Amino acid sequence: MKISVSKLNKFLFFKLPSAFLCGVRVKEIDNTKCVVTVKHRWINQNPFNSMYFAVQAMAAELSTGALVMNHIEISGKKISMLVANNKGNFTKKATGRITFVCNDGQLAEKTIQEAIATGEGQTFWMKSIGTDEKGIQVSEMDFEWSVRTK
Repeated sequence: MKISVSKLNKFLFFKLPSAFLCGVRVKEIDNTKCVVTVKHRWINQNPFNSMYFAVQAMAAELSTGALVMNHIEISGKKISMLVANNKGNFTKKATGRITFVCNDGQLAEKTIQEAIATGEGQTFWMKSIGTDEKGIQVSEMDFEWSVRTK
């Protein structure tokens, strides 16, 4: 099964319904980049009238995790994946439509190939940058992924 935008959004609906209900959607994915958006709405707001940090984290994690899933699928091997750690930096109130972009697809591909070649678990960090509709950065999230062959 080739990973696509529609398949990822269907996956959200069935496997991550809280993200789906909050408005998290994949907009674009290829081998190097994934774009995920979420719009500030009543369902995902905090008491300060901006987007709740956990909703931003869901969208940011998806932008990294979808790339990992994509490269696992391409490899044709059975590989487990898990978030081992994460860091977040919030620089501006998140209102309107926030777009998270991860450009670390090549890093995921390289690390998955290493895990296959060595048969040992590997960890690596991926970054997702969240920007508002004006292109101003509102958050930066880093996720440490752990992958290993089954």
